[in-house]
Amino acid sequence: MAENQKSSKRLVSPVSRRSALKGLAAGAGLIAAPGFVRYSQAQSSAPIKIGFQAHKTGIGAAYGRWYERTTTAAVKLINEAGGINGRPVEIVIEDDGTDPKRGAEVVAKFASQHKTDVVYGTLFSHVVTGSAPTAGELKIPYYVVSEGYHVASGALNRYVFQPGITDVRSQVTSVAPWISSNLGKKITLIYPDYAFGYDHRDYFGPAIKAQGGEVIAQIAIPPTESSFTRYLPQIPAETEVIYHVMVGPAVLTFVKELGEFYGSGGPQLFGFIDSLEAVDMKSPGLEFLEGSHFWEGMPRYLQDNASDAEKAYRTAVGIDENGASVQDARDVSTAGHMFGCWETLYVIKKAMEDANYQGPADRARLVEATEALTDFKDGAEHPQGDKVFNGKMHQVFGHQNISKVEGGKLKLVHRTSIEDGLYENDTDYTKQAL
Repeated sequence: MAENQKSSKRLVSPVSRRSALKGLAAGAGLIAAPGFVRYSQAQSSAPIKIGFQAHKTGIGAAYGRWYERTTTAAVKLINEAGGINGRPVEIVIEDDGTDPKRGAEVVAKFASQHKTDVVYGTLFSHVVTGSAPTAGELKIPYYVVSEGYHVASGALNRYVFQPGITDVRSQVTSVAPWISSNLGKKITLIYPDYAFGYDHRDYFGPAIKAQGGEVIAQIAIPPTESSFTRYLPQIPAETEVIYHVMVGPAVLTFVKELGEFYGSGGPQLFGFIDSLEAVDMKSPGLEFLEGSHFWEGMPRYLQDNASDAEKAYRTAVGIDENGASVQDARDVSTAGHMFGCWETLYVIKKAMEDANYQGPADRARLVEATEALTDFKDGAEHPQGDKVFNGKMHQVFGHQNISKVEGGKLKLVHRTSIEDGLYENDTDYTKQAL
């Protein structure tokens, strides 16, 4: 899709009777789902308007580009299947610049100017936390596709949900046993000095301690840093594993400098793919990563055991077996996260259908319908895998993937269970007034 130079734009896939019928025959389980109705049967033929808060510029721009592609692909299929409650879905896009202040302004603009039914799509944690209060004040449902613990922690409000992707606390709880058993127990944590990094700092330590391991050093790096050589000597000599979760434009520099610092030796490496989303694993300087491991939400490279649903999803979004655009092999996707957009849109669809949602007057009922959801089955609507949803926390729990760099590619070596990442807290958004 060509980039739009305006601050906002609209995406809608108008559906003819002929194309809808064609979709019925080809929809891989999406089209023939229960509740299918034609637009003409709906109480209103006006579109369901979803405000897409996109990181089109700023440090999240690569994610924003692929979040948009995934959103466009999912909406196309939803519309070919009859839309939501018999109405077409229209996506209205606003660029938040990956900036929390601007994010709050975008949420307000969706509610007051565009009059969207819901807001959706935000990734970076500082933008989510900066925008969520506005969603709560304006009482507009806000479905984020982030990873932070900010939702499940209870720090936000009843109008904010994270139903399509797991949070960092669940992720680190899931992978800690494998790291301890396979890589080492003395760990140095290197993380960005903002909310996403703090979640790793706060929850990986206790998770690895429960496995008999220990975080022996924590190194926080400002998000504006462009060189990391002065931080690397802080890594203790007895470190067995370097756990790194750096994010942003300078991550290539970070990995290269880490490689130069250790040469052919050094500790085992375990990273989060956030560090290298949209980056070719065979880029010069990344040879140092050979043999290291990464967390992935969804595998970038097509694995031998990929399900038909995952293959159909990849085809719809337009990524090849290496996780790059089918139109340009140099355009590497953010596969580890962008599936969350696809799955969140189908959660919104399900909740709106359960609530018989007709318009903004039904937003409170939509919130309650979302809270009433309990599980999502692996399949065309949820190609990353089955999940359970905690309506009190507003958070979903699913599987995690650990991949190893082999021959410049990522090969899946371990997949966690949902139970591996479950945790308890006292969050209960359902007690808050609507």
